[in-house]
Amino acid sequence: MLHPQAQAFIDLLVQRGVPPTHTLTYADARKFYRERRAITQPDPGEVAEVRELVAEGPHGAIPMRLYRPLGSDAGQVLPVLVYYHGGGWTIGDLDTHDTLCRELSNLSGCAVVAVDYRMGPEHRFPAAVDDVLAATRWVRKEAAALGVDPSRLAVGGDSAGGNLAAVVALDARDAGDLPIAFQLLIYPATDMRRLHPSHTTNGQGYVLTSDTITYFHDHYITDAAHDLDWRASPLLHKNLAGLPPALVLTAGYDPLRDEGLDYARALTEAGNRATYVCFERQIHGFITMGRLLDEANAAVGLCAGELRRALMPRA
Repeated sequence: MLHPQAQAFIDLLVQRGVPPTHTLTYADARKFYRERRAITQPDPGEVAEVRELVAEGPHGAIPMRLYRPLGSDAGQVLPVLVYYHGGGWTIGDLDTHDTLCRELSNLSGCAVVAVDYRMGPEHRFPAAVDDVLAATRWVRKEAAALGVDPSRLAVGGDSAGGNLAAVVALDARDAGDLPIAFQLLIYPATDMRRLHPSHTTNGQGYVLTSDTITYFHDHYITDAAHDLDWRASPLLHKNLAGLPPALVLTAGYDPLRDEGLDYARALTEAGNRATYVCFERQIHGFITMGRLLDEANAAVGLCAGELRRALMPRA
């Protein structure tokens, strides 16, 4: 059964006549997504430090934002989560996920570096992949200046960002130059073919619809052959062994639920440590909706706890 708070949110969108994302221009979709924060997200929490950063990537500057948690000292070397926002590789930015990054930092005790990667339709696949790889390697290279520990570096993201985090972990393993300690995959997109059953059973009525997924896909992917590229569909990588421990979190009423479950299963079958948690009564995108959904706050706490457990030294 859909959580009553999630149903109330869906009803509110209908009552207010909020247009489905796939009916909007990408510019308007970005605007709506940014403005929705006031309705759905908690107020941004105080942190010890917020610093705007810029990494140089192969295609130009990549804006980023560093968060250090409350209670941390200026000279303290912290574990770090490099975080990639969701939004279908088309919408979202540093501000849409500012509250979530603050929460993850404060609750885990880790630094968080959020990455503002290039998106479609202006910058198509694999532009986002190129940017997040460059940004993550930059964080490792500049670890001393950032006050973070490169040996305790995690990657994470939600939805499209979860897809990118999984891709970074795979690329880092294959290249051998970027040790990743943990991957936080929040309702990740893992298979661009969109054939899993939940795409049908959850394809209408739960905010993220099959129409909107196609809209995002087509803003990002230019060639159907790219659907089979593991940099777009990490579930299709021929070798999923030797990857960092993972938390894969999904929602029961999410079209992406089954491909997230399959990715967690594939990680485990390949010999990795992978924990799978499904919030059965929730919808896609719920983790940033803590103003409206109690389970969003529980999910953030779970993610932060797993980060702390994976990255913090044990007494």
